[in-house]
Amino acid sequence: MEKKQVRVGGVLLGGGNVSVQSMTTVKTSDVHGSVAQIMRLEEAGCDIVRVAVLDEDDARAIAAVRSRVHVPIVADIHFSARLAVLAAENGAAKLRINPGNIGGEREIALVADCLKAHRIPVRVGSNTGSIEPEFYQKYGRSAEALVESALWNVSLLEKHGVEDIVISVKASDVPLTVRAYELLSERTGYPLHVGVTEAGGGDFALTKSAIGIGALLLKGIGDTIRVSLSDDPVKEVYAARDILRAVGLQKNFVEVVSCPTCGRCMYDCTGLAAKVREQVKDVKKPLKVAVMGCVVNGPGEAKGCDLGIAGGKDFCIIMEKGREQRRVPVSDAESVFLERLKELLK
Repeated sequence: MEKKQVRVGGVLLGGGNVSVQSMTTVKTSDVHGSVAQIMRLEEAGCDIVRVAVLDEDDARAIAAVRSRVHVPIVADIHFSARLAVLAAENGAAKLRINPGNIGGEREIALVADCLKAHRIPVRVGSNTGSIEPEFYQKYGRSAEALVESALWNVSLLEKHGVEDIVISVKASDVPLTVRAYELLSERTGYPLHVGVTEAGGGDFALTKSAIGIGALLLKGIGDTIRVSLSDDPVKEVYAARDILRAVGLQKNFVEVVSCPTCGRCMYDCTGLAAKVREQVKDVKKPLKVAVMGCVVNGPGEAKGCDLGIAGGKDFCIIMEKGREQRRVPVSDAESVFLERLKELLK
């Protein structure tokens, strides 16, 4: 099936690149607060930011917010065609709506005309809380219901000539989410917005998102991702970046590998690994760094790394490109290693 591409501001969805999204948690009409949060998301590596539009003040504020940030702004609107149009007129780079709840045929046509006039795309879809009743009755809470509901919403816009569409089919259930996107990818060439919705907070939420999003990306499914966390949205961006790195879709970063340590470890390997991760977390440079606990497996496991360290009782071995460069007393090893790392990061 022919794959389509959609442009959101300066970000292309489709064509192999997977972009990172997040959503603000402050009221959009709070321009100062919105801009501050979006700037933090930008710094963390976010490509697209969505904002909620609940009223006219929110819709009009998009113009002021947009002028002060560098990423495209997506307006999230439900139940109001009027607000959707107003958001587009104030510079939203994309709308997120459900045609099924935006109103009747006249309202859908109004939004469709607005999308075409401003040449901006729209995201539609379904989640387990918004499956259209007829599909829920036919299929129950299932992947089939999610896909049928999403494609029905797509058809409402296609009927009015809208072609720049992004689709999502999210659930909080990981296997259900994966199955729904697999079915959807077989039936459409539109770009897919992938995520596990309402994942929650804490480590389990990160695990659910990593498994669900990661499984799909490894199958080549997904053009833009959002990790949904009940937390600071900046954490969503870091999590999304980590998922892209883990599945091999993002190369321009410093990968840190470290062993879990055991009774053979004679130096603070875990503490050093944490310091290294903090030092490189925002560095955009393709490097691999190994922090290993002992000299039994450490040198061999660090062969594929640009810089590595393995500890011993009295000294640590520092390696570069898989070769031993020097042996440093344990007392000096951390400072020597971090200084060499700093040089490589320049």
